Amino acid sequence: MWKPRIVFWLGAVAIGLVSVGFALAADQSQGAFAALLSAFPYGFLLPLVVTPLGFALCAFLAITVFPNSQGSGIPQAIAARHLRDDADRSRLLSLKVAGGKVLLTLVGLLCGASIGREGPTVQVGASIMLASGRLGGMAQARGLILAGSAAGIAAAFNTPLAGIVFAIEEMSKTYEARANGLVLTAVILSGLAALGTVGSYTYFGDTSAMALSRLDWAMVGICGTCGGAVGAAFSAAAISASRRIRRWAHVDPLRRMVGVATACGLAVAVIGILSGGETFGTGYEQAKTMLSGDIVSPVFFLEKLGATFLCMAAGIPGGIFAPSLSVGVGLGATLATMFGASIGLSALLGMAGYFAGVVQAPMTAFVIIIEMTGDHQAVIPIMAASMLGYLTSRLLSPEPLYHALSRSFIAAGLRTRRAEERLPT
Repeated sequence: MWKPRIVFWLGAVAIGLVSVGFALAADQSQGAFAALLSAFPYGFLLPLVVTPLGFALCAFLAITVFPNSQGSGIPQAIAARHLRDDADRSRLLSLKVAGGKVLLTLVGLLCGASIGREGPTVQVGASIMLASGRLGGMAQARGLILAGSAAGIAAAFNTPLAGIVFAIEEMSKTYEARANGLVLTAVILSGLAALGTVGSYTYFGDTSAMALSRLDWAMVGICGTCGGAVGAAFSAAAISASRRIRRWAHVDPLRRMVGVATACGLAVAVIGILSGGETFGTGYEQAKTMLSGDIVSPVFFLEKLGATFLCMAAGIPGGIFAPSLSVGVGLGATLATMFGASIGLSALLGMAGYFAGVVQAPMTAFVIIIEMTGDHQAVIPIMAASMLGYLTSRLLSPEPLYHALSRSFIAAGLRTRRAEERLPT
């Protein structure tokens, strides 16, 4: 009876350690790209070569060597929970796919992609937990995927509560009493492993923004509604682009997808050069600057949104969590300058509204933002902005982004299963 538990516990600890290692490696990759740009007299032009080639390499390896490692990774984890056959799940969640996900996300950051590591950590965590379950003889595949996904989010951001809420609200869209023990245990153990490695920290540092005046409370409605509308536009465009590109590339997937990735990489490089390098990478530094009350650029959120959309369209491995947070922060800061409001508070509210609009998970949005900023003085405004962003997004784009993207992986798994069943024995 103890073997499954011990293997499960070790799997949760492994998720925490891998998440920390992934985070440190991602920071090194971004730093190496920035150092490369500053090492040469005309280094700011290097992205015109490095970024398209890096995108092409990532797309090529994601198709040929690490299939199903493309994109965020959250749609793959959602799809795996809907597939009943273990072999079908293994095509989406395996240690090989997890290793490829980490490697190619780091390559993407090394060449300036506007991606994050948090979505990939969900697929990596689910893969590790599913492998641990097989090793320990555990049969609760759906619960294990849920637990691994929650542990991945918790360890990636150092946000244990957000990991649990994310598993309930986004991954399963329901509360599953049988899986709550697995999720809680996995989050605790992965969190302890991460804390033991890097210590306790707040992702964006501690902020202390408060809604004190009437203008501040008006910004709750403005940032929440505008954030939800922009988030809905991004989500709808991403779903439409994904479907159109997939249909167009069906004739010759490898050549056409590598071509799309190369073109998107060139466009990302151009945006990065025009923005002075602000749109390369996760956007963490820019978001932190605006949360502290200084604006980076009035059009930063548009530039970052465009670069993030192109990275999604390219199909390279990489998440949108961190870039989406920076887009929301930039939107809120821009709205603050337009209305003469507090930049720090509006950046916080813009982040809540936009993020809730993109993922259509308001509880995850406000819990993760409160835990990332440590700002408990603005709990009600953040909750209100998240709910307004969610409601606005649902009105404009009823189809949730991650669940819409997961359908292609579910369909591919079912097609593969039917093809295997038709083969002669």
